Amino acid sequence: MSQSTPVEPSLNNSREQMHYDLDRYQVVPRRYYGRITASVVILVLLGLLVNAFAHGNIEWSFVGQFFTAQAILNGVVNTLIMSVLAMGLGVLFGVITAIMYMSPNPVLHYIAVGYAWIFRGTPLILQLLLWFNLALVFPTISIPGVFSVQTVTIMTPFLAALLGLSINQGAYTSEVVRAGLLSVDTGQYEAAKAIGMPRLQALQRIILPQAMRVILPPVGNEFISMIKTTSLASMIQYSELLYNTQTIYFANARVMELLFVAGIWYLIVVTVLSFGQSQLERYFSRGHRQRQ
Repeated sequence: MSQSTPVEPSLNNSREQMHYDLDRYQVVPRRYYGRITASVVILVLLGLLVNAFAHGNIEWSFVGQFFTAQAILNGVVNTLIMSVLAMGLGVLFGVITAIMYMSPNPVLHYIAVGYAWIFRGTPLILQLLLWFNLALVFPTISIPGVFSVQTVTIMTPFLAALLGLSINQGAYTSEVVRAGLLSVDTGQYEAAKAIGMPRLQALQRIILPQAMRVILPPVGNEFISMIKTTSLASMIQYSELLYNTQTIYFANARVMELLFVAGIWYLIVVTVLSFGQSQLERYFSRGHRQRQ
């Protein structure tokens, strides 16, 4: 008597059936209701904010009228001059301090540590006020037998702002430069030492050019931040953009309009500098991209 065996479906048939079953379903993308709700709420709030400024007690014609006023343009120029000078000196102080920090000489090392500790640990506005009122502590600045001058005559708002901003910036830049120097492989230091190159010459020709890829982005950000930080110099009567803006609205009581003028100018300057920073970063990272 013959025994029949059950017929199992072939593998091909099961695959065809599975494929057929999947085709019966419609693929529905996932809906992110939380994101949609948050986006709608943000757009509504932005619309309300724009509407409030558009219909508020703001004479927008004054914004255009004072945007190119001579006092405002002078303030923009003074802001740029102070930013460039303060940042230049700050980078110089930062490089020197970073080298002193990494020096095997303990005196230089602890001087660098103390410098960074003091000027990073106290508010910048306090430092500006101290420099501006330096004559209260040192009425005269003199070298016996060489010269003597009244401190109040030389400690102008410009000089006080320059010293305060640059020395404070140097304390922060020193940490950036030190991080950049540490990012360079120790073999570079050893190779320079092996060929008898002095330490400072090695830093100038070998180490610093390689560290620029790490140093430049944060220093560029610090420079952009310096453009806005110069506004603190208005507290010591330096005629930068914000100080000149305040001088105008104290006279005509158009506070919001003049503040918008200052804000637009800051945005323009920062936007231009941000583009320049990206170009510099691209230039100094060329070799790194090629190695990758």
